[in-house]
Amino acid sequence: MLLADKSVIITGASRGIGRAAAIECARQGANVVIGYSGSPSSRAAVDELIQEIEALGRRAVAVGAPAEDPDTGQLLVDAAVEQFGGVDVFVNNAGICPFHSFLDMPRQTYLDTVNTNLNGAFFAVQAAANQMKRQGRGGAIIAVSSISALVGGGMQTHYTPTKAGLLSLMQSCAVALGPYGIRCNALLPGTIETDINKEDLADQKKRDYMAGRTPLGRLGRPEDLAGPLVFLASDMAQYVTGASLLVDGGMYVNLQ
Repeated sequence: MLLADKSVIITGASRGIGRAAAIECARQGANVVIGYSGSPSSRAAVDELIQEIEALGRRAVAVGAPAEDPDTGQLLVDAAVEQFGGVDVFVNNAGICPFHSFLDMPRQTYLDTVNTNLNGAFFAVQAAANQMKRQGRGGAIIAVSSISALVGGGMQTHYTPTKAGLLSLMQSCAVALGPYGIRCNALLPGTIETDINKEDLADQKKRDYMAGRTPLGRLGRPEDLAGPLVFLASDMAQYVTGASLLVDGGMYVNLQ
């Protein structure tokens, strides 16, 4: 029970990495605030997730609000305070990646991606950090960045800068928030099978290529991120801040 009685907020938690993280945090003893887009299509998945968490003997509450809205972070924090008495861990996981070529990138596609992945994250992290400072007992903030923070992608010129920005945000926040006992770290997933890349990986040739680039010989699963995330959230990582942890099956180092 690495997170016994902790209060954890996870954005983008209705599916994929966020969902797997929410379940594992509950399994490790945490109560969870589930952030999701607020769309009716996501609500059924959120209700099912709440039932899974409650079946583990923990509590969960959902907050439906767009990740790109600067006010969403405060709504999540308010829910955590009201339901669970505070915020111990904040996980910024929400993100989008509408693959598109660079030269004809629609302006709105770029702006939507930056607002969702980075601008909304900044204000959500700020809201969580202010609550942690008020509580006076420290805390952990984790941003789910990407291997794309370190490498380029021809169809991701709008996406990779946001993931690099999240990594940089955690590094700077580690410095800014260290005096309050708040640790800030980034997870960098490799190719993980989620809805965000479902269309891209539908191409069997592309799928086989990506798996072949990975020394462990397979694409990642959302559950592969849950353990590293819990570690960074827990007291086992009490002297870890400003760090970035690749969870990519070895893809990044496989250059030859």
